Amino acid sequence: MTRLRRASGLWIAGVGSVLLAAASVTATSWPPFLPPASRFAEPVVNDVESAFGAATLTRTVQAEPAPVPLRDYLAFVDAPDLTAAAARHLGLARYEVQMLGPDVYRADDHDGNRGSYRVLVRDGGRRVILSRGSHSGWIIGTIRGRALSMLDFEARDEQTTQTIRAWVRIDNAAAAALARALAPLFGGLMDRKLTEGFRVTARVAEWAREHPAEFCDWLEQEPALAERRADLPAGLPTCTTASAGQPAVSRTP
Repeated sequence: MTRLRRASGLWIAGVGSVLLAAASVTATSWPPFLPPASRFAEPVVNDVESAFGAATLTRTVQAEPAPVPLRDYLAFVDAPDLTAAAARHLGLARYEVQMLGPDVYRADDHDGNRGSYRVLVRDGGRRVILSRGSHSGWIIGTIRGRALSMLDFEARDEQTTQTIRAWVRIDNAAAAALARALAPLFGGLMDRKLTEGFRVTARVAEWAREHPAEFCDWLEQEPALAERRADLPAGLPTCTTASAGQPAVSRTP
């Protein structure tokens, strides 16, 4: 039973990668913090209404402030494939993120959690993410679901505060009932999983800010990010290599 609780909690907390959380369910099926439903494709609308209007579980978590300015931190939030690669390089995490198209990504944490997600809103310090995911375990098999996550980032001096709210819908009725029944027991575990992505992102952003030469040298030697490099958002160090192992670094204005 202990393993069952842990496996269920890990999927519920991790569906959508890197980054889920939640607030309370409202009576309406369309979130007031999203543009009108008419702006989105029908499959997106269906998933949003399912996750937000009929959530299995909801959660709100306020993570520790990231020790980097808002602009720099958002650059790494908005480049999850690069952030994941840097986290693997630093030994902080094993998960992988692949960019499939504008604001669309595929993620795998190599611990049974995998899925895809898209950014629905990118406005100032707010990001709203819709994700579909699954957790595979030897006890409960494969469970699928979707989640709507709202991430809010705010500047506080040279730090960034971060709050995540998520509405999680589990497709399997039996697993959903189990999750509701056990929610009070693994709430702490869920919170830790929800903030894990924040902690990793903060560590990567701090490394790039405090050791830009190391970051640029690593980026120059990362062939998988060669094409992505030109699309990196403002806030990341702009790296140009004068010679191997001697990167020249300039900050994006």
